[in-house]
Amino acid sequence: MEQAASSSQGAQSLPGCYRHPDRETGIRCIRCERPICPECMVSASVGFQCPDCVRDGSGTGHAATAAQPRTLAGGTVVADPRLFTKILVGLNLAVFIAVQVSPSLLNDLVLVGAWPPAPFTPTEGVAGGEWYRLVTSMFTHQEYWHIGFNMLSLWWLGGPLEAALGRARYLTVYFISGLAGSTLAYLLASPSTATLGASGAIFGLFGATAVLVRYRNYDMRPIIALLVINLIFTFNPGFNISWQAHIGGLVAGVITGYAMLHAPRERRALIQYGTCAAVLAVIVIMTVLRTAQLS
Repeated sequence: MEQAASSSQGAQSLPGCYRHPDRETGIRCIRCERPICPECMVSASVGFQCPDCVRDGSGTGHAATAAQPRTLAGGTVVADPRLFTKILVGLNLAVFIAVQVSPSLLNDLVLVGAWPPAPFTPTEGVAGGEWYRLVTSMFTHQEYWHIGFNMLSLWWLGGPLEAALGRARYLTVYFISGLAGSTLAYLLASPSTATLGASGAIFGLFGATAVLVRYRNYDMRPIIALLVINLIFTFNPGFNISWQAHIGGLVAGVITGYAMLHAPRERRALIQYGTCAAVLAVIVIMTVLRTAQLS
């Protein structure tokens, strides 16, 4: 009896169709986000539109935007929603192959805070002016298991997230998260510690995916369980994992992912990219301060 009552209460909480208020529905128009019942649903390339948005799409004004379906975050819907994920996987694999062919290349790509270590004046590493390592380390792997695990995670998380955010917003979240992970490792790890891997960026995708799952009111338990498992491995000293990169990427992914999905429609781009710019500014400030400390 308790189950029946609970289900009834859950069903009553659903909104009514904007044209048929007596018909409860969990589907919303991808353009105006008004609730629509099965009778009012008009199939779009992604999701459904309401009759008003479809009607406007053949006219003017609102029509221009209605004719171009948008992602949840306001990006353009494209034919291949996984294109940038494929490119990122390809770049990581290309760098991995290059490192296997020329192992000495690894020393030029990994994240090293300073070498020789403080108190000596650094001649190599980020503190020595090689800021590019904050980026190149995001695409560098040495072991087969490392790149294998990271690329599977990138493919599993990146594809759906790219489709939900759109290419430009997805790539922004990826790079901001990766940079945040590199920066926190640079800030907190030993200056002579070599850090490498796409894990910071991928943990950012974890964070953004958790925001997306919550935004869509899906079951949070699978993503939380997966994230907890990864954090257990992260803080296990036996695996020698850079927890700084993981945590930095995760926090940046949650912040930028939240901005992408929850920005109000009328100021969407400003808030989305403004938030990313603010996170990037923090990254730059942290890097400058750490460099001054090591130098």
